Amino acid sequence: MVTPVAPAPRPTPVPPPPAVPPAGALARRPADIHRVLGDLERPCYVVRDAAGLAVTGDERAAAAAGRVLAAVGPLPPERLGAPAFRRDHQVAQAYMAGSMANGIASADLVVALARAGFLASFGAAGVVAARVDEALADIRRRAPGLAFGCNLIHSPTEAAMERDVVDACLRHQVRCVEASAFLDLTPQVVRYRVAGLRRGPDGRVVADNRVVAKVSRTEVAELFLRPAPAALVRPLVEQGLVSAEQAELAATVAMADDVTGEADSGGHTDRRPLPVLLPELLALRDSLRGESGGRTVRIGAAGGLGTPRAVAAAFTLGADYVVTGSVNQASVEAAQSPATKTLLAQAGVTDCVQAPSADMFEIGADVQVLGRGTMFASKARRLYELYRRFDGLDEIPADERAGLEQRIFRRSLDEVWADTVTFFSTRDPEQIARARENPKRRMALVFRWYLGLSSGWSIAGAPDRVADYQVWCGPAMGAFNTWVRASALEPLANRHAAVIAAELMRGAAFTSRAAALAQAGVRLPALATTYVPRPHLPRPDSDPGEQAP
Repeated sequence: MVTPVAPAPRPTPVPPPPAVPPAGALARRPADIHRVLGDLERPCYVVRDAAGLAVTGDERAAAAAGRVLAAVGPLPPERLGAPAFRRDHQVAQAYMAGSMANGIASADLVVALARAGFLASFGAAGVVAARVDEALADIRRRAPGLAFGCNLIHSPTEAAMERDVVDACLRHQVRCVEASAFLDLTPQVVRYRVAGLRRGPDGRVVADNRVVAKVSRTEVAELFLRPAPAALVRPLVEQGLVSAEQAELAATVAMADDVTGEADSGGHTDRRPLPVLLPELLALRDSLRGESGGRTVRIGAAGGLGTPRAVAAAFTLGADYVVTGSVNQASVEAAQSPATKTLLAQAGVTDCVQAPSADMFEIGADVQVLGRGTMFASKARRLYELYRRFDGLDEIPADERAGLEQRIFRRSLDEVWADTVTFFSTRDPEQIARARENPKRRMALVFRWYLGLSSGWSIAGAPDRVADYQVWCGPAMGAFNTWVRASALEPLANRHAAVIAAELMRGAAFTSRAAALAQAGVRLPALATTYVPRPHLPRPDSDPGEQAP
């Protein structure tokens, strides 16, 4: 007896994937047009035939279609900006992640970006000398031979901080510093620049120590676009910090290789509009070209760059490179607490406010901080109002003093002063000596105790101090959040700094091609010309120049 065998079950039919037009075909649907525009290594032709408007990346298909309305050439993100920036800094793209103070721009962030072919600057501002030294050694160890920078922030009330950072950079042969918040040149930034000057085999001056100066005022930019003043160089020679030959060479080169125009950014900012600031800096650079030793100082753009369209606009305005900041603070590698990263990921473009800065408190300088989810700004402004009204802590009325101790400091002012003495005894003892003879100076240091610790509470994620978090942030963060909504970059776990950089630059190249077609009179569907983060993001640990699947 033969047992019948049941027929094998028929497989369930799987619907075919959406048709992708071959390279030589004409794209008409928005998704297909988007795909052709996104093939950044190939040209893009817009044609009109009997069936209407179409797009193709194939020259023969365009010719066969009949009338070519417009065309743009290949534009991979590596071509954006100045080739000299990529060459001198030995990076793949004209993109820099700016420093975020207190080590928020961490060694992990700098290493990740360096490995992906981007320049990044360690956030040394506010970090004790030993930790700066440790971080720079760590970066050199994990990113051997790769380019990176270190922040050198102007510290008018703590000159020792500038000296310590320059010492560490020279010791670890850090070849780039990002000089920020400078109001004037100081001996330390000049020392770093001049100590790296030498003559090459061909007799030309070589600047091994590169300076990227971040400015928001033309008068400050001019300082970095000219050679170092002899009055600052001469004492360095006398102290044996630079050689006589280096001093001679200093008169032939500009102080900076790159000057970044800082527009409406987080932290220290004058909130200048980029379309006004950047052309001003470009014009100033061109007018002083004869004083830079025959070199062209590059001009970059920073502030408000949180979307591909903003980055593309900066390049269109003439930026040689772009610098991002706020958007990196919520990245995986940033040394910021999960609680604060969550606040940043919820921020909108109008959620930023101005508050007194800790490092320039006495002169009334402000920083831009996150206003949503924290009361820091209003408390900091209250402290500055009291500082202006009174000449010392003893003059503050008793009820006002009690309010400060209960609602802001949460401890007595005497205890705060004791902590301040302990802090500066190892960091900069001169600060305490000056304060003991000056009651107003003492009051400033006590108030700065709160301003300084508030960013530390944010970084540590102190649960009992959420209302006091100081989170440096600009409106670019809100714009970035809007752009990545409902995309693969919306979850914080996916926001790797190198991925953010790659998507912004790729999106800027895409947007630039779409804009060029629009300027030629071609109007394509909005869905076809809007760049959103790719669903399959590149690996954050990819080698420099490696493309996403």
